[in-house]
Amino acid sequence: MRVVSLVPSWTEFLHDLGVDVVGQTKFCVRPEAAFRRVSRVGGTKTVDPEKVLALNPDLVVANREENDRAQVEAVREALPAGAEVLVTDVRTVASALHEMAVLGGVVEREALAQEWVSRIHNAWGAPRTEVGRAGYAVWSSPWMVAGRDTFIHDVMRHWGIGNAFANSDSAARYPTLAPDPETGAAQADLWLLPSEPFPFTPKHVESLSGSLPEAKFQLVDGEAFSWYGSRMLHATDHLSRVSEWVGHAVSL
Repeated sequence: MRVVSLVPSWTEFLHDLGVDVVGQTKFCVRPEAAFRRVSRVGGTKTVDPEKVLALNPDLVVANREENDRAQVEAVREALPAGAEVLVTDVRTVASALHEMAVLGGVVEREALAQEWVSRIHNAWGAPRTEVGRAGYAVWSSPWMVAGRDTFIHDVMRHWGIGNAFANSDSAARYPTLAPDPETGAAQADLWLLPSEPFPFTPKHVESLSGSLPEAKFQLVDGEAFSWYGSRMLHATDHLSRVSEWVGHAVSL
């Protein structure tokens, strides 16, 4: 089966399942060897349907949040008979594990996919008791945070990190705080600044700490909080440390 993946998380998982991934996006950076050799079909939200079709895939894997609906539909409509598009929807830890099993079945790697699900389930264990509340930034200028009904929110919940913006008045899944984090600085015991989608760096921590001395900021691995699939198994040590950091921030 020839597969094109439009989702970085799923791309890594598909490679780990031993699937013939013939195309992926420029953001599908894992595994590194595949990133260098597999054909690229654009970005997650700038998919080039012609490049996808040129690879003659049997299956195209997409995600409701990661990809542009119109682009995915353009690919679906142009695929020849027998080829299909699988659109996943991951908003919770449970749904991530469920979609892993579904994807494994579609690509005829059901047993191996279930092994991954079991390993992740065992490594993550039961949800932890909340140790504190954090604000999870996803963008700067405008300042945006992860709200409820997001995978990031549920990962935080599972690891005992309360989401300071879970009950935001905004209906948006990723509320905008105008004009900057000062709006909700006091709501979070610790601000988490991830490596993606916006690449926060030590310079941002320094700048924010200077303008908001009452708030605490910590750089974190964005993949650990926003990637599902195989990455969930590799993220446990980091997520556990972040939970400890939030708990420590509460005690200061």
